[in-house]
Amino acid sequence: MAVRRVRLLLAVIAVWVLASWYYSWQPPSGGSGPRRPAQGPGGRIPPDLAGTEGIKWEKQPPQHPVDTFATLPAKKPTKPIPRIQAARPRENTAGKELRLRRLAAIEDSFKHSWNGYKKYAWGHDEIKPVTGTYKDPFGGWAATLVDSLDSLWLIGMKEDFELAVKACDDIDFSTTEARDINIFETTIRYLGGFLAAYELSEQQYPSLLSKAIEVADLVMSAFDTPNRMPVTRFPWKEYVKGQPQRARSHVLLAEIGSLGLELTKLSQLTNDMMYFDAAQRIYDGLENDQKTTVLPGMWPVIVDASKSPIKSTGDGFTLGGLSDSTYEYLGKQYLLLGGALDQPRKMYEGFIEVAKKHLLRRVLNPDNLPLLFFGDARVVNAPTGEKQVVTTPVAQHLTCFAGGMVGMAAKIFDRPADLHVAEQLTDGCAWSYNATVSGIGPEIFHFIPCDPDPAKDDCQWSEERWVGALTKYWGQGTKGEKLSDEHLQNIIETKRLPRGMVEVDDRRYILRPEAIESVFYMWRMTGNTKFMDQAWAMFEAVEKWTRSKYASAALDDVTLERPNQVDSMESFWLAETLKYFYLIFADWELANLDKWVLNTEAHPFRRADA
Repeated sequence: MAVRRVRLLLAVIAVWVLASWYYSWQPPSGGSGPRRPAQGPGGRIPPDLAGTEGIKWEKQPPQHPVDTFATLPAKKPTKPIPRIQAARPRENTAGKELRLRRLAAIEDSFKHSWNGYKKYAWGHDEIKPVTGTYKDPFGGWAATLVDSLDSLWLIGMKEDFELAVKACDDIDFSTTEARDINIFETTIRYLGGFLAAYELSEQQYPSLLSKAIEVADLVMSAFDTPNRMPVTRFPWKEYVKGQPQRARSHVLLAEIGSLGLELTKLSQLTNDMMYFDAAQRIYDGLENDQKTTVLPGMWPVIVDASKSPIKSTGDGFTLGGLSDSTYEYLGKQYLLLGGALDQPRKMYEGFIEVAKKHLLRRVLNPDNLPLLFFGDARVVNAPTGEKQVVTTPVAQHLTCFAGGMVGMAAKIFDRPADLHVAEQLTDGCAWSYNATVSGIGPEIFHFIPCDPDPAKDDCQWSEERWVGALTKYWGQGTKGEKLSDEHLQNIIETKRLPRGMVEVDDRRYILRPEAIESVFYMWRMTGNTKFMDQAWAMFEAVEKWTRSKYASAALDDVTLERPNQVDSMESFWLAETLKYFYLIFADWELANLDKWVLNTEAHPFRRADA
């Protein structure tokens, strides 16, 4: 088959790099255990030793103390933040019965996975859902247990919630087998999990705040650098030994720009400004850099955190993996502070039009639906020597959060036209599910972009455009000849390409939440029942293929009629994915978006203006 082998190689390398950087945080010696209760529900979680050295983390005297902390904004906004949620939709008796049946099915799915974790992986980070064993990729601090706390509360599983809260008392955050601690993951999963559970339960369980402070003090150790920027992959043993620290020159944007909500919330709860100060220094650095990048308004995937202030160094731009939650947190930080700080709004408005111009593309699809995706962009040197922005029409499941982000910003920042953009982004991700035979969208795929200007391109499907897009992507034959219809059909069949996709770069489904996340936001913001229908179609497909004997499992290839299960269930399955499904069919007021703001792990924090 005549294809561009170089392009294939580059795609493989790109996926490998993405997976290496973003999806995994494996300790030097990842463990797995027997298919039996590791400690038993309610049993004590034994502390680990940090390898053979037996070193424990403890807070050291600061090498770079802060003289004066930034404080939470005290001024009141001139006008209240506009409402996010629509009025409660009307519901007849039959509609309510249907909604409650679907809610019960989602609750059953949650309990199945939670009970598997409780029985076979209690006290460990994740259950391995196919074999009933466990693994510890997030420090070995019971990630699934902590990440699931607020879900247990929202679903009404109070007995299990209290069991989990008690077990959290025994988690020892002073030690881990991991060489480096991922500050981003530790913040969004552990710190976020404790804070949300503490607030949702009306502060009835003081131990949750104590554990949050324990995690936060560990996180704050990574900020003890000359410019007070964090070491995002924190070599904690070096810190304990008193070795000097310096923020890295190559840092992922998402990992440094997505700590603000959690640290700010902790300052709100404790009145200790140390945490908010750390977050605000990052925001100030990003704001200072925003207009000086090679694509002014946006930040590249890689930034230099060792500089004072932060300085962008990369030329690749995306709203997907490696960058996503930095953009997501701008509107959410504004909400958490009750609109008292205008900086997040200005930063959001500074990037969104740039992203719409250079990354946002209409999507050619067989149903001629008005769909949008954010692709990726790179700034290159044109033959004339000028800078040129090259857009790649590649969609990521991770980017599917953007529908919710754009829609929420449309509401709170008075950008009504963007609500239509948000709907088409959300519909685009729903289409990616409908397009596959399994009913589940792939991790990464290339779509067919239409010209951004509707006057130049009606974006109407035809077999000719479909064939032309395949030919353009896959290149020419070995002698430069146009690919024959037989060659193209062979590509479609062997690669199992859904109509409208020219390549499926990463065929996995790892139980990700981003598509259903945006469906949840659009449902709450519009009350349009089409989003309930989208959610149920997604859930049925996901539940059908991922449910395993012990929990729910990731899938290797959603383009197969019967995808194979992978022995992995990340904690966000219970923390995010099933929570979003549940909230769509639960009572309209549960986790009301005019009272709560959800972090990137779907942990709800009470808004300052609530």
